[in-house]
Amino acid sequence: MFDLSGFTTFCSQVDPHLSVPGYLSGFLDWLFDGIKKMFVKRSYKEGKRLWANLPFLAKFLGDGVLFLWNTEEMGGVEICNVVVMLQDISLGYVRDFYPRIKKVVAKPPNALRCGITRGSVFSVGTGEDYVGPCINIASRLQKLSLLTFCVSCKGFDFEKYNEWLVRHYIVKTISLRGIGENELVWVREREFGDLPEKEKELFGSP
Repeated sequence: MFDLSGFTTFCSQVDPHLSVPGYLSGFLDWLFDGIKKMFVKRSYKEGKRLWANLPFLAKFLGDGVLFLWNTEEMGGVEICNVVVMLQDISLGYVRDFYPRIKKVVAKPPNALRCGITRGSVFSVGTGEDYVGPCINIASRLQKLSLLTFCVSCKGFDFEKYNEWLVRHYIVKTISLRGIGENELVWVREREFGDLPEKEKELFGSP
């Protein structure tokens, strides 16, 4: 679940119709182009080899984008690769897209937050929409504290499948209303270290 930090404020400016459509068009083009490029491991004449499967659903939610993956045919390495790719997309917004778009529109969203979970989802209606507890959890993780990136520990074995993630992430506990009191989450160690002390107090150690 991606969320544009400060999007509501951005839309509250005078004459938003002159800025918001252009911003969203540029953002979505940048996002989907980034997903396509980042997931390509190697290109051949016959096709492309990917770091992991591409999502089977992408849905714009007004102030962010929901992506869903079918992990039944993905191994642990590929699943962890998805986390790495989405982290790079989140960081890339601040590094690449934001510096360019702020020269086009005033006070655009300054961060792209992301929450990641695994779980079962269920098709609704014509199959163009899905529901499931994991979607709700991802939505809460992406707005957790001042963090911009958070991953539920359930179903992600960083220690076994991705040494890079183990070196750069730490496990914390957090209370999620309606979900649980001591949910385990992976957070970027550097980002967590930069939090104000009051924000760090929201988290516990397992």
